[in-house]
Amino acid sequence: MARLALTVATETLRLVKPFRISGYVFQTSDVIVIKLDDGGHCGRGEGGGVFYLGDDVPHMLAAIEGARAAIEAGPTRDELRAILPPGGARNAVDCALWELDAAHAGRPVWGLSGQPEPKPLRTTFTLGADDPAIMAEGARAYRDARSIKIKLTGDLDLDLARVGAIRAARPDVWLGVDGNQGFAIDDLDALASGLLAERVSLLEQPLARGRESDLDGYRSVVPIAGDESLLSLVDLPGAVGRFDVVNIKLDKCGGLTEGLMMAAEARRLGLGVMVGNMIGTSLAMAPAFVLGQLCDLVDLDGPTFLAHDRVPSITYTDGDVWAGPDVWGSGTVSAR
Repeated sequence: MARLALTVATETLRLVKPFRISGYVFQTSDVIVIKLDDGGHCGRGEGGGVFYLGDDVPHMLAAIEGARAAIEAGPTRDELRAILPPGGARNAVDCALWELDAAHAGRPVWGLSGQPEPKPLRTTFTLGADDPAIMAEGARAYRDARSIKIKLTGDLDLDLARVGAIRAARPDVWLGVDGNQGFAIDDLDALASGLLAERVSLLEQPLARGRESDLDGYRSVVPIAGDESLLSLVDLPGAVGRFDVVNIKLDKCGGLTEGLMMAAEARRLGLGVMVGNMIGTSLAMAPAFVLGQLCDLVDLDGPTFLAHDRVPSITYTDGDVWAGPDVWGSGTVSAR
């Protein structure tokens, strides 16, 4: 590849309202936006980092500046995996390289990755933790949603009340819950039993990162997904026997390149595959949409929390998400 001109910008994304999970409340989300220009074509990528690892904007900027010479030398996507570690910085650069490569090939990213033409995907819509009645009203407000994910806080009785209120409000939808590391192993029998009674289909990351061995020998009546415990490709062997599903997020693993590798390896290991997202714009969701074509579960509702998204943007219709070729990765992006 020819020598590249790398530009980096930072943006603060404002949320429509505060979003609460176990141990954290989001009011804004800071991201970096990468452009790689070879004089004829341009590739773009957005990285939000991983807040619970300290992978924030200053950390991502430092990583990119430290690797600027190697990035501007025009590495392949595989070579980039040796230049930058997993995280938001590599994700942004990797996605920019995908779009640039697609432009050179004159093919969309989905074709470049060997996939058939994409289709709309059923996505979950997420409810931040709040009073059960407020969350139930939020579930009713998601009129087009066919799948809803509920953020829990680790307060067992209150969390089960939240789930019960939402199920009563929306008896028709697929439900999953996200513990966001808020529970202990001794909570799981009561939690899983309560979730099963409300027809909850997935329990995501109930235990803290680092407590994965607590799940050795545990058999849950509700499938368990690993998120914070499973960051990148090297973590997948440790998922076997502990988790049923792997939640792949491009900001965690470092981009679409490793995300596709993780999906293939998870399948080989007999694990289910999910694609998730940090809070981000449509530019961040579109690469994950490509990965989502290979997944059992899709959670790509990040832009719905934002006061303003990019234009053009991904769209949500009847519970499905669609990332059109005009959003990212069309194979026709010229230098700008």
